[in-house]
This record gives sequence, C-alpha cells and structure tokens, in this order.
Amino acid sequence: MQIIHKINDFFFTLFPDLTPDNKDVITDAIKKQYSYGPFIPTVTLQEDLVIIDVDTETIITQDADYNKTVALCDKGKFDEARAILEKLIDKNPTNSEFHRILGQILSEQGDQDEAINALIDALRWNSTNGWALMMMGNIFARHKNDVTTALKYYDQAILANKADHITLANIAYLLLQENKLEDAKKYAYEAIKLKDNYPNTSFILSLIAEKENDLQSAFYSTIQAIKQSTNEEALYQNALKQAFSLANKIASDSDGKKLFKTYRSQLEAQGGIEIDIFKDDEIQTAAKIEFAERHNRDKHIVKYKSTYPAVEHLVMHELVHLDFVIQARKENLNQVFLSTQKNKQDFLQTIQPAIQKLKSMGVEETMVTKFTDGIFNGLNLQTYNTPIDVFIEDFLYKEYAELRSYQFLSLFNLLQEAIKSVTDERVLDLAPQNIVSKTKTYSLVNAMQFKALFGIDLIPEFKASTAELKQAQSFFNEFSEIKDDRKPGQEFELVKHWGKELNLDSFFELESETKFETKNNIDDFLTKLQQDPFGLEEVEDPLQKREMEKFQKHQEEIGTNMAIVMFMVDALKYFKDKAAEDIKQTALEIAMLGTMGIDPNKKDYIISSITGKRFSGNQILAYYYVSWTLAMPEQVQHLGLDFKKEYEMAKKIK
Repeated sequence: MQIIHKINDFFFTLFPDLTPDNKDVITDAIKKQYSYGPFIPTVTLQEDLVIIDVDTETIITQDADYNKTVALCDKGKFDEARAILEKLIDKNPTNSEFHRILGQILSEQGDQDEAINALIDALRWNSTNGWALMMMGNIFARHKNDVTTALKYYDQAILANKADHITLANIAYLLLQENKLEDAKKYAYEAIKLKDNYPNTSFILSLIAEKENDLQSAFYSTIQAIKQSTNEEALYQNALKQAFSLANKIASDSDGKKLFKTYRSQLEAQGGIEIDIFKDDEIQTAAKIEFAERHNRDKHIVKYKSTYPAVEHLVMHELVHLDFVIQARKENLNQVFLSTQKNKQDFLQTIQPAIQKLKSMGVEETMVTKFTDGIFNGLNLQTYNTPIDVFIEDFLYKEYAELRSYQFLSLFNLLQEAIKSVTDERVLDLAPQNIVSKTKTYSLVNAMQFKALFGIDLIPEFKASTAELKQAQSFFNEFSEIKDDRKPGQEFELVKHWGKELNLDSFFELESETKFETKNNIDDFLTKLQQDPFGLEEVEDPLQKREMEKFQKHQEEIGTNMAIVMFMVDALKYFKDKAAEDIKQTALEIAMLGTMGIDPNKKDYIISSITGKRFSGNQILAYYYVSWTLAMPEQVQHLGLDFKKEYEMAKKIK
C-alpha cells in the first residue's frame, strides 16, 4: 500500500507540528505516524512529495503471530513464544522489534549472551529502538556487573525518549549501590522529569542525600516519598523509618538553639520587650509563653519541658504566638481569652452526670474538683489554641525549612498524647463523652494538618465518629482557605467560630485587649484605693501630707458635717438623671484626683466630666462619696470617708 502527500499548506494543516525547513524531522514524524506495532513503513521525500510505502501484506500475515508471541510472553510461555518468533524473523529479518522481543525472551531464560546478540541485531536494524537500548543497559548492569557499558545504553535510551520513570529510578538505585552518586542523581532527576510524584525516585534521592551527608535534603525527599505512597506499601514503611532516623540525627547533631536565637532578637526589637527562654519541667503543658503584660514583668518568658523531644520546635511555636500578638497589637486587634466564674458554672452544669458518677463512686470532693478543673482548663486551652496553632505550624513549615525535622518529631509526639487522651479506656470511663468528642474534634484538625505537612495519616487512630470527622474536616477546610492570606488577628475569628460550632462559646470570652487593659487598670486602681484612699503614699510635700492626715483625723472626731450634707444634696440632684456609666466615669475621675490629694480648703478643683463648674475641696469630697455610693456601693467602705450620716441626711433633705 502506497500513500502520497503533496508538501503544501494543506499538508502542514494535517501535520501542524511539522515545518518545511527540516526534512529529517518530517521523515521521522511520518514513520511514527504510519507505523503499526513493530511494522515501520518506508518513507521517501521526492521534491514536493512524501511517499509512504506500508507493507500491508506482511502486516496481515505476521501481525497475528506477533500478537500471539506477546501474549505468550505475558503468560511466561517463553519456549512457545520463541518458536513462533524465530519463524517471524526468518520471514522478516529487518524488523527490529522481532529481535528485541527475542532478546527479552532469551534474557528471561537466563541466556544473557544470546540475549545481547539478539538485542544488537535489533539495534542494527533500528538504532533508536528505546526498549532494546533499555534492555541492553539492564543486562550489563544486573548480569554483567558492567555499569560503565550499561550507562552508554541507558543514555541512548533517554535520547530516544523511550526511558520510563520506573526504569530510570531503578537505574538510579543501581548506581547508588555502586556508590556512583552523581550518576545516580542524574538518572533520578531524569525520572522526576517524567513523573514528579513517583515515591521510589524520592526515596532514592533521600538515600543519595544521606550518603552525601545532606540530611536536610534527605529528610525533605523522604517526606515526599511518604506523601507519594500509601501506608500499605513497603516503601511507605521504609520511608517512615527513614524519616524518624533522619529527624533524630538532625536533632542530635545540630545546635537547635540557633533556630530561635535570631527570631527571638527580631521579636525583641519589634515588641520592645526582652524574652527569656528556659526549661521548666513543672509546667502543665509541653511549653508556654508568659506575656510580660499579663504577669507584671519587664520580660516575656518562654518555658518548655525538657522531657519532650525536639524542644526547639516548642520554643519556636511559642515565639510565633508572640509574633502574632505583636502583629495584632499594631492593628489594635489583639484579643484576650478569658474564663469567668460564670463560664465555669455553665461548664459544670453541662457535666453534672459525670460529676454525680464520680461522687457515687466515693471520690472525694477535692478530687472531683481537681478532675473537673483539669477538664475545664484543658478544653479551654484547646478552644483557644487549636485555631491559632494551625496557623503557627503552617507559618513554621513555610518559613523555617531547617526546623521541619524538629517540627515532625514534636508534632508526632504531641499527637500521640492526644490520641491516648481520647482513646484510653480509663479516661473514657470517667470523662464526659460530649467533652471527649469536642476534644477529639480539635485534635483531628491537628492530625489533618500533620498529614498535609508530612504525609503521615494518624487520623484513624483517633477512632472518630463520622460526625466528628466531618466537623474537623470543615474546620480544616476553613483554615486552608485563608491560611495563605492570613491577616493580623484573623485567628481569633476561628477561635470564636469553632467554639460556637462546638457549643463551647458559653465557657469562655474573647475581649479586646484594649478594653481588658482598661478594666485591669481600674482593678489595680481599686486595690490601691483600698490601701491608700487619700493618696498619702503618693504625696511628696511633707506640709501637704501633714494637712491631709490632719483632715482625715478631724473627720473621725467631728460628728455630722452640714457643709458636706448640703454639697451631697447638690450631688444627688446632679446625678439624678445621669446614666449609671456616666456616674461611674465621674466617680473614677474624682478617685484619680483623690490619689493626688484633695485639700478641703481649696476652691478651684475641676472635674472634666462635669463641665462649666469649679469645686471646693469639700464639694469634691461630697461628690466623691455620692458618686461611688451610686455607682460602686461595695467599694465605698474603702474610700476612707466617714460620711455615712451625712449621706443619709442628704437623702432625706433631697
């Protein structure tokens, strides 16, 4: 059969990948297009024509036998296949593929020398027969122990574009065993070009890097192998062992403190507060950060338990907590996680059956309280930390590649603890099931992230219900959608949302740090007011201090002070229609004034919340007492003003 094409615009429409300026490329492309199995046509270029001669008669007569030969080889019936193939070669010795299959049969039968002869014939008829080239390389590498010659054939196979990723990975492994590391890497990289998610190639690259003592690269490639395989495969198990081996070696051979020293300095510069880091095996958690502002210190303190593996990761994790806080503060978005007595009472109400069960078992009240406190505090820690922690771990994985081996060991250990806490029969027998379920859901989010980062699936070990898995997956998806574009303080949105979704929002409060600090300052002020109501400790002028002490003593000696009574009547009239919050603001303002000393004889005091009026010292004292009695009656006893009789009389007069 002969096919003729005229080389014109229409020809290049039919074959758009071809161009008229390269006739060799046209010939090769047309041969490939019209080949049928092992049967290759003859292609001739004649002026502006392409002439293709296809030996259809040979195809018709030999194709059935060829297919039968291939089928017999697949079944391992090499003798039968060989007999048919030898007849085919007698009829058509120019067919390179017939010789190639014969070489494969001979190699399978153990006759490597004859296999080489057959493959040489295949290559003489078609030097670009990629599969023949690959087989020659395999025979010289595996059976002749001649890697140098094998590489010559392998290189030609790559040029012929017939090398597959599996074979190339095998070549790389073979060269690794020969300690030819550079050649091994070359073939491994060629394999990756063909298929970038083949786990064997990644594992081989890990072994090569380990031999080169590049442990960080070795760990990276091992994790890739884990991600690309399934836990049923032997390679997965080998890669898992390799990952732990490498991570432990990195942790033991490296100075992990270098990982957080620079970061700590950056945060100290950004926040303007020094950071101390030290071990404390008495803390309840693996690590914690104590913010200077919350503990009345001039330094932040990071504490960690030395009994945990890869503590460098724990320290870095706590430093990122601080980093996030600094970012949020710049935008005035930082939140404080609070738990009031009411929150705790709401929690205790929900776990009454568990409490009653403990009491019925004869557990002492103190132990019951300790048990419920532990559950309450632990649940709140998870509620607050889990949404923030996933952002932190994502940040560490992306920004600190050299920390990944520490992160791997540390997170794996923490997840093992989490698994035990929600599957231990003793815990399940005592702990409220609804609380265990919520704890498990939060931990599943961590496990999902660990799988995404390191390829290891610990999720089944939690023995979670379908509902728990679904809820955790929803949380993780929500995090995944925003993790690459996190805004300062955005993590608090997830704290609120996830807590609400799990019906935990009545157990905690999130409050603006600015508002919290204001309240905290007021609390400090009230404490100070109780200790020194007239601000005597703050007064430096000895004459002024003596006058204030004299006035305080005089107040104790005299009876009803009618001037104070009349000023109180005025105050009661003024405050009559004022909102409680406004009265409280005035009360606090006068109290702040009082800490600087109030002179009863002075006549030009100003209260900014009461515009257009000047006050004498006695007026200030009267307004002081009345405003606090109306706004914060429980604190009046600490003012140091014995005006109870005056106040009662003022109310009657009003």
